[in-house]
Amino acid sequence: MTGRRRWSTEEILDTAAELLRTSDAESFSVRKLAAALGTDSSSMYRHFRNKTELLRAVADRILLTAMDGYHPEGDWKQRVTALALCLREAFGEQPQLAGVWGRFGSGGTGSRLVMEELLQALRTSGLPDEEVPARYHRIVILVAALIASEAGIGTLTPKEYEQGMEQFRVAVLGADPEHFPALSHFARDIRPLGVDRRAAFEEILAAQLAHIEAQMP
Repeated sequence: MTGRRRWSTEEILDTAAELLRTSDAESFSVRKLAAALGTDSSSMYRHFRNKTELLRAVADRILLTAMDGYHPEGDWKQRVTALALCLREAFGEQPQLAGVWGRFGSGGTGSRLVMEELLQALRTSGLPDEEVPARYHRIVILVAALIASEAGIGTLTPKEYEQGMEQFRVAVLGADPEHFPALSHFARDIRPLGVDRRAAFEEILAAQLAHIEAQMP
């Protein structure tokens, strides 16, 4: 009798990532993953203790991808910006996984590489060591939130995106000036959330870094 195939951790993570491209963390399950691999869920638990641990491992692989080939250059603000853009690009290629990272985080090698680079950049900024952890935390929250926000738009189908644009046009251009005077006044200059995301990402991050710089002794 032929024994059941043993799947490697990398093969499991590959399949999990593929499933998450077409679903989300809520609908994803170890049972569905096992079915996709042609095995039972008990075999998955030899590699991961639970669904959350598995999702964190998937997210960590994205962080590893972002850090692959990354070389810190420039001053501390340039390093933080370059790191944030690397993360944005990596999750932009697999937007469904951005929400997984934002919600579940990661504790693997990829996470440690990101943390190390960000902390090192902040230490070179001139901040006192006692302030670095708090500033690090604020930057990570901001970057994760921006990436997750972009990812939500990135997962829309062309039809869903066009429907959203039509609803936006109706809501903004069709606003009653009597009830929404400010909205009516700025209607033709208000842009949808999906427009010019990279520029907005960099501008918001730059404002946070400028705020940090302004607080330095």
